[in-house]
Amino acid sequence: MGGFQVQANEQEDKVRRGAVMKAWRTIALHTAVAAGFMFLLQRYGLSATLESSLLWAIVFGGCAAGLAYSQANR
Repeated sequence: MGGFQVQANEQEDKVRRGAVMKAWRTIALHTAVAAGFMFLLQRYGLSATLESSLLWAIVFGGCAAGLAYSQANR
């Protein structure tokens, strides 16, 4: 019976690690998409400078990462 318990714990750990990796993948995806969207909007939609566009992309991406992180940990 002890061997079965160890195997069940290993399977739970794999499922938990998979969920954590999926959460980090989702956070990274949200960050990249939000930063890319803001860069393209600023640079080409509003004709902003490259420096301004990059700054807004970093700020918007950081905010998106924070929001995605808080949602992933609910």
